[in-house]
Amino acid sequence: MIRDDIISLIQQAAHKAQAAGDLPMFGLPDFVVERPKNPEHGDYSTNVAMQSARLAKMAPVKIAEALINHFPPAQFIGKVELAHPGFVNFTLSDAWLAQQVAAIAAAPDSFGNSDTGQGRKAQVEFVSANPTGPLTIGHAWGAVLGDTIASLLTATGWDVTREYYFNNGGRQMRLLGESLRVRYLELLGQSNPIPQDGYQGDYLRWVAAALVAEHGDSLAEVNNDYFRKRAELSIFANIRATLARLGVDFDVYYNELDLYESGKINAAVQALSTSGYAYQKDGATWLRATDLGLKQDRVIIKSSGEPTYRMPDIAYHVDKLRRGFEYIVDIFGADHHATWPDVLAGVRALGYDTSAIQVIIHQFITLMREGQEVKMSTRRGEFVTIDTLLDELTTPSIPGRDVMRFTLLTRSADSSMIFDLDLAVKESSENPVYYVQYGHARICAILRKAATEGFPPDDYAGGDLSLLGHPAELRLLRKMMELPEVIADAAAQLAPQQLSHYAQGLASDFHAFYRDCQVVSTVPAERELTRARLRLVEAARIVLARALGLMGVTAPEQM
Repeated sequence: MIRDDIISLIQQAAHKAQAAGDLPMFGLPDFVVERPKNPEHGDYSTNVAMQSARLAKMAPVKIAEALINHFPPAQFIGKVELAHPGFVNFTLSDAWLAQQVAAIAAAPDSFGNSDTGQGRKAQVEFVSANPTGPLTIGHAWGAVLGDTIASLLTATGWDVTREYYFNNGGRQMRLLGESLRVRYLELLGQSNPIPQDGYQGDYLRWVAAALVAEHGDSLAEVNNDYFRKRAELSIFANIRATLARLGVDFDVYYNELDLYESGKINAAVQALSTSGYAYQKDGATWLRATDLGLKQDRVIIKSSGEPTYRMPDIAYHVDKLRRGFEYIVDIFGADHHATWPDVLAGVRALGYDTSAIQVIIHQFITLMREGQEVKMSTRRGEFVTIDTLLDELTTPSIPGRDVMRFTLLTRSADSSMIFDLDLAVKESSENPVYYVQYGHARICAILRKAATEGFPPDDYAGGDLSLLGHPAELRLLRKMMELPEVIADAAAQLAPQQLSHYAQGLASDFHAFYRDCQVVSTVPAERELTRARLRLVEAARIVLARALGLMGVTAPEQM
């Protein structure tokens, strides 16, 4: 990446300046190379001189001058300049930028990728919704975040496993079975109340109706465990179908019951007790979380003998580490904010290093329609499913999946989100997904038009890129060359929203280029410029499609 190359050149410049006696001998401290907010300050800027002032016992300006005087020549650097009080600013070479069109065209499916992960194993766990009801918009945010983060990690060289923790044990599942049994008996004419904290949604009536159609009244005396299993199978089949519509597929569905049946939970509890991190109180087993730096101890086995949800999660994370994952990303909803520190503390108490486990807590979504909040409660059966939303968000120009995925990637996970359904279906520049996808469709239309006017791909493939020098062309090229750093930063920071922001900026720069530069000209004297600009347009299409593809959003050829 350009940023890394500049860091290397700065280090070389420092060594040369020290060898020449223009700088004293000292080790360079940590410094940053970043894009300045003001484009007049160049494409990149570094604070290395100011960071080095104390070690060198020199004024930052003098250090910066020495670095500039000894800066090695580099084809991609056009200018290196000093800016007070000691910044060193770098401007990319216009000629080098133009030639990058060829580099982009040579790697249409991998431009922007890197090898940070070096093939090491990573796991991203996301969604992991209990199979107690259909998926809602909150689950969609976790699904899109996880899937996009997994794509970013793959693009940066990790061997990624997408995993769904299939939570099919515990009290909630028993309540689900009891609730389904009530609905089944209700269809047979027997009226019983839904159990306290049970599930009231209509989806259980659909499952019950299927049971009646298949078995008639023969299940009237069957125990609740049968109904739990049937509810689980039916609802999870619906979940998987919904995720497929959203473009999300998993490599592994990890079954929580396996943790019970394999003895992994009991083994973890025993190990915690042996090490002194678990103790008995009031008939329950407690995790000595205060000894692990947390504010209060937590129950991990109830007095009834049933584990709380923390204990299976502890055993599950131990299993993740034992499977050899070197980087683990957990994506949870806001309702998990108080539990995950306890889980990681329990894993540490069992002797495992949790520094490679990163937890993302995404906030709640407020769904708005016609200016009014849509109220939801899964337990009461008051919610809008992802399937319903996908149907509602689909327009003649944009699939609902694209609208949902792009919109959910416009905000960082730690910010609350207002999902405006009315804006999401607008076919105008106000709607970010429409704006970006229209940019790609416009590019494809330009290339089609060019072919009809005597400029097919085989013709402009040899266009002279040195002719690209218009300010709008160079601005577009600069934006295109940001993609490798956007991918690297979004992956490192687990911040996939950077992709949507980048895509919007790239689309904006392309629209400005198209406004300011005539791409296809039939004037003979402008034929070579047309060929060069068509190569630029095709490269812009590749970069925009790459950004959209990493987001799981399609790049349409027509709209």
